Amino acid sequence: MSNASSLADQEFLQRAIEISRRALEDEGKTPFGSIVVLAGEIVGEGTSSVVELRDPTAHAEVMALRDAGSRKGTHLFTGGTMYASSEPCPMCLVACYWARLDRVVFGATSHDVATYGFEDLQLYRELTYPAPKRALREDAVPGQVREQAVSVLRSWADKLPVPVEPKY
Repeated sequence: MSNASSLADQEFLQRAIEISRRALEDEGKTPFGSIVVLAGEIVGEGTSSVVELRDPTAHAEVMALRDAGSRKGTHLFTGGTMYASSEPCPMCLVACYWARLDRVVFGATSHDVATYGFEDLQLYRELTYPAPKRALREDAVPGQVREQAVSVLRSWADKLPVPVEPKY
């Protein structure tokens, strides 16, 4: 990751931090803010709404992506940048990958966030362990049930206009 940031990066990041600061005024909010920028324009904004929406995925970055998707009519933001008041947690970082963003720019690091009681750093660490050593048990069901699940994927892929390229 580069430490280089432009004046525009700093201004957009300031906007994300302003959103995080506003969250302090709302009971039940946590201090996180994010924006999605495409071609120099803010196309999505979000604040952590986990408690308010009773949704563990309603982090600021996810909410900004949802807002951008609603405004732009797409789920892909190639060429875009996510600005976040803090380093995205693993879920949010992966959402940025799924959205095909080109960059993520953030203020506070995962270490800073951990200092104030958030688990992001622990979750990054947890995901480095092999599945059998993780705190969350993961059970893949073999046999006929697996084949049924795979057949749905195969049916979906068979309907696509171009062949699927495996991503191993």
